[in-house]
Amino acid sequence: MEQIAKKAGVGKPTIYRRWANKEELIAAAMETLVAGEAGWASQEAIDTESPYALVEAAIDRAAATVTTDQYRALVARVFGSAVSHPQLMAAYWERYILPRRRLAASLLARARELGTVSDDVDVDVAIDMMVGAVTYRVLQPDPPGVDEMRRYLRAVYRQIGLLP
Repeated sequence: MEQIAKKAGVGKPTIYRRWANKEELIAAAMETLVAGEAGWASQEAIDTESPYALVEAAIDRAAATVTTDQYRALVARVFGSAVSHPQLMAAYWERYILPRRRLAASLLARARELGTVSDDVDVDVAIDMMVGAVTYRVLQPDPPGVDEMRRYLRAVYRQIGLLP
């Protein structure tokens, strides 16, 4: 925290006024690396727009984001810290992952209401499958480029029922 305050040209109390601990600060810094990355739909959009349209509108941006070296490094570091720095993973989970999981759960529930996602789909498992598939792909030694990731995302979303 001292080094961060020094680089920012402020005192440590200034840092602590905004973040309670170093884990929260690091989680916030990681979030800024991918802020607005995949074009997440708002809850209002999920409640009123077609899930197909929302997913289709996000695919290009998501593919471009997850194929960057910066995103790949962030994912590797975050998941790699889960055991050695559980407080960091917990802060990142709370700040970044859970809000997006809630939106994804709402999107799946809306798609279920509209009949595109099966009634028996376990929402948590579906979210894990989507995230896990993308994470697995981007961490491969020869990760996909944007075009291949776009195709892959469409296939993943189609399997869940979020695309026709």
